[in-house]
Amino acid sequence: MSPLSRLVASLATLSLLSAACAGMQKPENQEASSTIEELPNEGGDAAPAVQFNVLEAPEGFTVKLPGEPPQAQRSEAPLPKRTDKATLVTYATNVDGVSYIVNAVDYPEAFVATVPAEALINGGIQGIAQQVGGELKSSEDTTLDGYPGKSYMLASPSGEVKGRSFLVGPRVYNLITVYNAGIGAPGADEFLSSLTLINPPPQVERPAPAEADAGTGADAAATDAAAGGEDAGTAPDAGARKRRAK
Repeated sequence: MSPLSRLVASLATLSLLSAACAGMQKPENQEASSTIEELPNEGGDAAPAVQFNVLEAPEGFTVKLPGEPPQAQRSEAPLPKRTDKATLVTYATNVDGVSYIVNAVDYPEAFVATVPAEALINGGIQGIAQQVGGELKSSEDTTLDGYPGKSYMLASPSGEVKGRSFLVGPRVYNLITVYNAGIGAPGADEFLSSLTLINPPPQVERPAPAEADAGTGADAAATDAAAGGEDAGTAPDAGARKRRAK
């Protein structure tokens, strides 16, 4: 399995399980393996422009990815202490030593309604940092068509990670680039800003703060969240109106 495939598989497993794994023991002795191809920068010349293609996913979104359109990797997993499941779809590619990963994890709406939106997003970023053995360098709030999100950067032994995460209804989108900090990723910003939603769902209704079950259990469950959303098999109408990330 290639380093990129290992990273995708690790993120997939983490994304599916970590949001509901409060109190569960974390795996021991996990070391982040490098996913970065060391490429020489001869003469200090500027890196060539990245050529992107638009991927229109049947799950109801489009995104720009370089190279040949990747095949979807789909999986599902039961949620701890629940009888229902979460589902995940991931598209990933590696061009010129830079990994581009976009995934969408669909959680049951009833679960998402019990966790604060910011906790789900922040927990997802923390989960990714944990998986690559990195630490958060910066983070700021952002939005996608009015849906809440975060843009962030991580430093890790696997390379520098630059990403954005959005909570769209009961789904969390993660867009991730992993690259050698000494070389950079000239196409990262174009990729990260390219997510377009097709007929997105309304935001999940949450109980009023006084009624919500927002104790330490809900906060802890969200701490390691990596994504969430509707059933990946029920894609919105791909012919519906598209919206672009700001």
